[in-house]
Amino acid sequence: MKKIMLVAIITSVFWNYTVVAQKKSISPVVQVAIDLNVVKDDQIMVSVTPPAFTSNEIVYHMPKIVPGTYSSDDYGKYIADFKAFDKNGKELKTSKTDVNSWNISAAKTLSKVTYWVNDTFDTEKGQGFGTDDVFSPAGANILESKNFLLNNHMFVGYFENTKDVTYTYTIQHPADLFGATSMIDTDPSDTKDVFEMPRYNALLDNPIMYSKPDNVTFNVDGMEILFSVYSPNEKHNAKSLSTDLEKTMRAQKKFLGTVNTNKKYTVLLYLSEMDKSDAKGFGALEHNTSTTVVFPEMMPTAALEEQLKDVVSHEFFHIVTPLSIHSNEIHNFDFNTPKMSKHLWMYEGVTEYFANLFQVNQGLIDENAFYLRMSEKIDHAASLNDTMPFTEMSANVLVKPYKEQYLNVYEKGALIGMCIDIIIREKSNGERGILDLMRKLSVEYGAKKPFNDDDLFGKIVQFTYPEVGTFLTTYVSGSTPIPYDTYFAKMGVSQAKVQVPTNPFLKGQSPYITINPTTKEILVIPNSELNDFMNTLGLKGGDTILAINDKSYNLDNIYDLIMESQNWKVDDAISLKIKRQGSDKEEVINGKVKLSMEEQEGYQAIDASKTKLKDAWLKG
Repeated sequence: MKKIMLVAIITSVFWNYTVVAQKKSISPVVQVAIDLNVVKDDQIMVSVTPPAFTSNEIVYHMPKIVPGTYSSDDYGKYIADFKAFDKNGKELKTSKTDVNSWNISAAKTLSKVTYWVNDTFDTEKGQGFGTDDVFSPAGANILESKNFLLNNHMFVGYFENTKDVTYTYTIQHPADLFGATSMIDTDPSDTKDVFEMPRYNALLDNPIMYSKPDNVTFNVDGMEILFSVYSPNEKHNAKSLSTDLEKTMRAQKKFLGTVNTNKKYTVLLYLSEMDKSDAKGFGALEHNTSTTVVFPEMMPTAALEEQLKDVVSHEFFHIVTPLSIHSNEIHNFDFNTPKMSKHLWMYEGVTEYFANLFQVNQGLIDENAFYLRMSEKIDHAASLNDTMPFTEMSANVLVKPYKEQYLNVYEKGALIGMCIDIIIREKSNGERGILDLMRKLSVEYGAKKPFNDDDLFGKIVQFTYPEVGTFLTTYVSGSTPIPYDTYFAKMGVSQAKVQVPTNPFLKGQSPYITINPTTKEILVIPNSELNDFMNTLGLKGGDTILAINDKSYNLDNIYDLIMESQNWKVDDAISLKIKRQGSDKEEVINGKVKLSMEEQEGYQAIDASKTKLKDAWLKG
């Protein structure tokens, strides 16, 4: 699960503020204050000062759901000891009307509300999507004096009809902790941050992570990227991980061209200690100008870099949709009784397609790797309900039986994007594709102008071709499975047996290596048939592998070895330190990587007459 806000809802309340001396109205403000220096039982207190109310009662809500999660998480269940006070400090009567709402009496005299917030990371069971767990990148961490991951929907609620007023957010924090965020701190001190946001939705759209500074900043075509890392045991750091991330984001910006004009983007990476009470839901949640990412700290650097590339790629492309192109359901998102849009195929599917297409477009992977990824998505989509209309599933994704099909947004949703791209490329002789469509939709709508759900297909046809409309009604709002081979064939690509490199230490699920239980050293399994990798280097059954490329390995980090070897390429230089069976003498073997290949069902470019069109699709 890679998971994701929006603009605001029009208020119906009229404010009646008057400054007698100046004789002019003052805009209402909600003031929120948090002190990270005061932690009690893994909780922190939130104080909220409202504008004046003219009604006798008012309701304070915490969100039931936030955009991008597609899960009813009831953030009010993490609130404790909710209280309301008048200006003299007298406690007002309150009553909890549901898990996310508190009714406050004598609202005309209300001066502030206070409550304590629990975090989510130390209570997660790791049961995944659709359970009581909050998806970790949408949750919160409260680790006194070390780390505070603040997804603001966990800490800040809203009074009825105040989501469109200004929110002033003040956070006291230890001087040695830095708050990484895309918001602008207007306070010069190193112990207090003050952020002013124009509306509630904007505040929720900007998470913050406080930790000891481990940040890298780089500029990509006028966009400032802030990359902040929390690694509790300092196994990873921002500097070592930023090289691939910067390369990836430069490629994304180049791919997008003029679609996005954000001036700042923040990537918050929290690395979890899995052997402790810590986050267990791994992936990311996108925001308009930032992404929160959670992964295990134990991951090898190479594997973490690869995951970051794929996950951050997906989240970054959300700046196109739904953040720039979205429906009324997204634009006027109701945090407590949401109505979902029908177009998850676009919000998540096209985003996931872009996250793969840009990599072949910008030369980060070759076209065969791209075909393999799409082939895997076809297989995964086939394991889900392939006849459930995608628009129907999207509109009802919060309830059964539709919620069980949610993960198909990353499989069939991406394939829907691919097929639309192919249709547009074919009809335009390769001159345009789905990125051109998204640019036109972005100009037509944009962040502040939503579309009507029922109007989107017509608008897409207006910007493309009738054949796209036929595809949408047949395969997206209809129940007919997509004939993927038909669309691949338009680009000269057909099903074929493809050769895929295998892991040098595994044959399927069977390993070529084992552990010496006495020494914890890694052994090549004696008396076994070895693969091309081992035979080329002259390894023998019973050999002890001590180190590879000057990195020592044993039982404690064998997982690192397996994961890092996934990234080895044929003819890469390699050096192994070993001991032969029955000898204590260490030897060094220098050579090149050779990988065994296995045959899989996949796709290949077969029709040379369509090479130009295929290249326009993948490289245009």
